[in-house]
Amino acid sequence: MLVAIVAAAVAAGLIVSRRSEAHEGHAAPARIPLTLTVSGANGRTIPSGFLGLSLEYPAVEAYAGSDPNAINPVFEQLIRNLTPGQAPVVRIGGDTTDWTWWPVPGATKPHGVRYSLTSDWVHVTAALTHALGAHLILGINLELGSTNDASAEAKTLVDGIGASSIEGLELGNEPELYGSFSFYRLPSGHHVNGRPAGWDFSDYVRDFSRIGGSLPKSPLIGPATGGPHWIPDLPSFLRAQPKIRMATLHKYPLQKCFIRPSAPQYPTTAHLLSPAASQGLANSVAPYVKLAHARHVPLRIDEMNSVSCGTAPGISNTFGSALWALDAVFQMARVGVDGVNIHTFPKATYELFNFTQANGKWSGQVAPEYYGLLMFAQAAPAGSHLLETSGALGNVRAWATRAPDGTIHVVLINDTARSRTVAVRIPGATGPATLARLQAPGITARTGVSLGGQSFGTTTATGLLSGPSDATTVKRANGDYVVSLPRASAAMLTIAP
Repeated sequence: MLVAIVAAAVAAGLIVSRRSEAHEGHAAPARIPLTLTVSGANGRTIPSGFLGLSLEYPAVEAYAGSDPNAINPVFEQLIRNLTPGQAPVVRIGGDTTDWTWWPVPGATKPHGVRYSLTSDWVHVTAALTHALGAHLILGINLELGSTNDASAEAKTLVDGIGASSIEGLELGNEPELYGSFSFYRLPSGHHVNGRPAGWDFSDYVRDFSRIGGSLPKSPLIGPATGGPHWIPDLPSFLRAQPKIRMATLHKYPLQKCFIRPSAPQYPTTAHLLSPAASQGLANSVAPYVKLAHARHVPLRIDEMNSVSCGTAPGISNTFGSALWALDAVFQMARVGVDGVNIHTFPKATYELFNFTQANGKWSGQVAPEYYGLLMFAQAAPAGSHLLETSGALGNVRAWATRAPDGTIHVVLINDTARSRTVAVRIPGATGPATLARLQAPGITARTGVSLGGQSFGTTTATGLLSGPSDATTVKRANGDYVVSLPRASAAMLTIAP
């Protein structure tokens, strides 16, 4: 996605140097065990529907199929895996928000429109939504600047899908780019931007009010911005739009275009796995979470993934992205974000999955990053409380939760080139723990990923992990659960109440 990012980690002061051997060379032998103590809750609770997906408009039929009576069951299951027992929150928008329209009878297709909605698209989306019991965030074209086109699109979607299934209508996508990026090209070859070069945040707020006022009586969502110069205007936006149901921001730690290869935001494995790309990313939105919550408005990062503005093969489609995603989503929960939607669409380098259909049967290929998201979903079911952790962990990242039934999960992430050993102490826990590992042949592996010994294989016809589990039992020794962490891997301890 074309997000004008200056990595939030710069502001947070979290750029750190990485030893050259961090992701290369031979693993050093494990040294003295690291230590982790898990204590009481820190007050953060994982809301229902916290982890969701963000899709471009054309991705719906590419993933779900074109027959509302035969929705791709593999896609359905992969969504359910991330929100077990919950109503998924699915955002449909992205760049295609402002390239999409509903054909208005008698009107000529406007310049800038590249994708036209159809009744089949609406029926497929409605069928998928109702099968999942999902809540949708729907992008509505703002860049056209037309109340007629926006209201026709919104009315069609609300009527066709059902108002009760729609979380809100999100006007526009990354409007900070309207005045600087080409919206369409004339036959002469001249590029035309969506707005004049001087169009600014106050102009956007006026457009939002004008077009938002023409839409059906559905909740409004915004500002859908990832621009570092616009995000600080969120308080002004919320004051000017008191009826906003949800505040939305976009976050990517790395970007490919308009940036020097030497910059810390340039796509490399070391940059993706640095604290700046996860902890720093979350710290950059923490002040805005507090501001939104002070106005009783939830804040959702409804578009997030590893690399924006260009492709980064070998970075965002490798196992390193799984370890990043696992940590980054926990970090967003830590600062009180109300939800995260991971962006995916066909042929994106960071695409989470892709599907084929033959003889009426669907099969899917699942990317490494999805496995990291799945471990988060297993470790942080809805209603879980984040627990405080402390200790000498070096470069190992640690997270702990207590589920509503009292089960404790401890996640350990080792993205370094050396194996480590961690002694985990959980006051009050006495029984044995189950240990499941997230691992792959290496940090740059694109295949061979497993979670608890299970995987989706080369292809999956079910959307479920398969194969024998290699989860093991870890007993307390001298008050600790001792866990070995191979290099470039993660592990999850589960202790029943």
